[in-house]
Amino acid sequence: MGLTSTTVLLVAVVSAVTLFVGTVWLWPRLARRGWRAVGGRVGLLLGTQVMLFASVGLAANQAFGFYASWADLFGRETDQGVVVDHTGGSGGPLEVLGTRQVDGPGGRRPQQGGQIQKVALTGRTSHIATPAYVYLPPEYFQPQYRTRVFPAAVVLTGYPGTAEALFEKLHYPRTARDLAKNGRTQPMILVMLRPTVAPPRDTECVDVPGGPRTETFFAKDLPEAMRAHYRVGREPAGWGVIGDSTGGYCALKLALHHPGVYAAGVGLSAYYKAPLDPTTGDLFHGDAKLRDEADLRWFLAHRPAPDTSLLVTTSKIGESNYKATLKFIDQVKATGKTRISSIVLDSGGHNFNTWRREIPAALQWLSGRLG
Repeated sequence: MGLTSTTVLLVAVVSAVTLFVGTVWLWPRLARRGWRAVGGRVGLLLGTQVMLFASVGLAANQAFGFYASWADLFGRETDQGVVVDHTGGSGGPLEVLGTRQVDGPGGRRPQQGGQIQKVALTGRTSHIATPAYVYLPPEYFQPQYRTRVFPAAVVLTGYPGTAEALFEKLHYPRTARDLAKNGRTQPMILVMLRPTVAPPRDTECVDVPGGPRTETFFAKDLPEAMRAHYRVGREPAGWGVIGDSTGGYCALKLALHHPGVYAAGVGLSAYYKAPLDPTTGDLFHGDAKLRDEADLRWFLAHRPAPDTSLLVTTSKIGESNYKATLKFIDQVKATGKTRISSIVLDSGGHNFNTWRREIPAALQWLSGRLG
């Protein structure tokens, strides 16, 4: 039974309830001074507490998608991407591994509901291999659009995050389809994945010296792989990037560092400087230039303002990035060239519920800036 299985959650809840009832029922019998009675009381209380915390933890993990499996939880993840062999002219930078339908009406027919394809991406330059999910809108399969080139948006999770949460919890494909159906956005292709392309390490979309070249993967390899397989644009006007938390920082960073690749970037509850902690390790290895450019406010102050559009989101109550976001907005406005928009909620925490409230408006904003 998997970590995200409903059965596992039910077993934990039933066990917690059973132990609680058993503690109440057996307490009179164990109200003695002997070591057996004391041991029984300790065992029942400890067992009840453990199962209670397990139930809460499993429920929170299902709601927010922190870990995808037991191996992921204990830092022994084995699914680190699919390596595609390119020798002898076989294979390619993108391989489709399977398909699934989009939730909602018409989901069984791609021409009506669109389709989600699970793919394996392999970077020709970065040599990073990682799984991803590609949402293709219904129009992609309709005969009248068979020659149409579609705008694309890279959609990134936070850390650790799971790519599945982007369509199971945050509903990106369904939201994009419904917005396009109602004429509020244009049909877009979504490339959904984790920014953690070298799990379990959090590389913060940095080209780590001697380590994973994560920024190169997102700025060069991923767009090239998509262009080789799907009808997506080759110009930056056809590409955007959006993410939450760590994914939001990466989205803003990619748009600022690579305006020749991404015309727009959306940071939902983003921060503006790459952290250094046990999950990241040493990202910069003494490279001061690399460290400084990973600080988006430093980049704006010391590098020419890029011709790109940014959207940032925060909440007056519930988000720790509120003041930092206001400062970032003022700094971008002062450049006179980089464009900035914002969504500021009165209240909302750093969680899926808040991001679900922001995603429809963010996708509308993104669609309006892609050709």
